[in-house]
Amino acid sequence: MSEEQRVHLSRSAPAAFRSLEAFAKAVGGIAAESGVEPRLKELVQVHASQLNGCAYCVRVHVDRALAAGATVDEITQLAVWRETGVFTERERAALELTEAFTFISEEGIPDAVYDHVGGILTEEEYVALSWILVSINAFNRVAIAGRYEVAPKEPTA
Repeated sequence: MSEEQRVHLSRSAPAAFRSLEAFAKAVGGIAAESGVEPRLKELVQVHASQLNGCAYCVRVHVDRALAAGATVDEITQLAVWRETGVFTERERAALELTEAFTFISEEGIPDAVYDHVGGILTEEEYVALSWILVSINAFNRVAIAGRYEVAPKEPTA
């Protein structure tokens, strides 16, 4: 089946997609209430999207991360967060949790990750970030399955 013939899930079942969007909005509220700031929320969504290979969601969440105060340097360092000093201990814990959730089929959430991350994040932050990661992984699958197009951006002046 060519890309032109590929089913676009959000258009083919708009009620289901609107439910996913409503879920994401609820998750955003949980994040705000727990103290997970928009910048961190976007950084973990960029990283999960990178790990999943979702170009569409990477584009969306890089733009949102920049708008939320993330720097270009931080965004470019996400792929190598373990080797860089750019991120705080709390951010590193969130990125570690991102990888565990994104690759959950491999080992679940390993005890070592759960214990390490739980020693840094509050329970509320852990819960909020977990729901953010459930949400972005779902959106990644919708966009990847539909091969959502990512056109080049026009250069800015």
